[in-house]
Amino acid sequence: MLLRDIWYFAGPGEALKNGDFVGRVLLGQPLLIGRDHQGEVFAFRDICPHRGVPLSSGSPKTLDGRTTVECPYHGWQFGTDGRCALIPSLVMSQNLDPSRIRTRAYHVREVQGNIWVWIPAKEDLPVHVETPAPAVEPPVMPGVGEATPKYRETMIFSCDIDHAVIGLMDPAHGPFVHQSWWWRTQSSMHEKKKFFGPTIRGFSMRSHKPSSNSFVYKLLGGDVKTEIEFNLPGLRTEHITAGRHTILGLTTVTPLEETGKTEVTQTFYWDLPLLSVLKPFLRPFVTTFLRQDRDMVDLQQEGLRFNPRLMLINDADVQAKWYFQLKKEWDAHLAEARPFLNPVPETTLEWRS
Repeated sequence: MLLRDIWYFAGPGEALKNGDFVGRVLLGQPLLIGRDHQGEVFAFRDICPHRGVPLSSGSPKTLDGRTTVECPYHGWQFGTDGRCALIPSLVMSQNLDPSRIRTRAYHVREVQGNIWVWIPAKEDLPVHVETPAPAVEPPVMPGVGEATPKYRETMIFSCDIDHAVIGLMDPAHGPFVHQSWWWRTQSSMHEKKKFFGPTIRGFSMRSHKPSSNSFVYKLLGGDVKTEIEFNLPGLRTEHITAGRHTILGLTTVTPLEETGKTEVTQTFYWDLPLLSVLKPFLRPFVTTFLRQDRDMVDLQQEGLRFNPRLMLINDADVQAKWYFQLKKEWDAHLAEARPFLNPVPETTLEWRS
């Protein structure tokens, strides 16, 4: 069950130069995501309405000072709003207005270096009907202002979004999947108690001192505190304060296909000069961490192909239960045209890890 009428992370802003575009598949839908010559991002359906060729296989053009995308099949050009701007084969006597031909345009925003695309609930609207404006603005990362990311890492997981998200919020797998000298070991497991509460579209583990068996946090020094937040459709933020410095980790989970292919991107912001110096040395640790999660969900697919009955337990899996409750409520609030009612209570959870 893929959520609609919500913002999805579509890619890093730094990957698109002015005049560039790229073809992407999000939620099983082909999108062309680009940046015009003035630096503004745009997105529309990556299919030429003439003969079905992916427009992203074409070339960037400029027509009357406007940025366009030229289809490689017959040279039709489309503006950033998805409207056809030029059909080269037309002659003066033919009464056809190219601008009446369109491909579906999507609402897109660039915030703090991240490109977000609004996936509407009704994608089967006639192409001439404008997609309703988003009800909310894209996610904004706290504590970083207008800063752009300092570091990113992306991997493709061969699983549905639900399994990627549940793995992301699972507090009990760390000593097993991520066991290492620089993170955690099974011998360091101990009882933990954390206070949780609802957010706008999810929940947060309220601000607390990091676990004593997380070696990496110790490198930051000072009075370190962290708050971890999850919001639909698949966004996890970890807001770390170390004295007067801030480190923000953003993990985005974006379904590429309807089933079986999900993109996980880890993005970091910081104002700690030492981390900028150490950035070349951080990559092996971040890639190892992501790869361990990816390898485990790949292994999980071996069992899931037999369609087993799965289970969730208290308290370690309560966050996963909340995730499914949040998804159900999101669909219900859209279907019933009413406000979203967050089902997550304020509570304390306990587990060993």
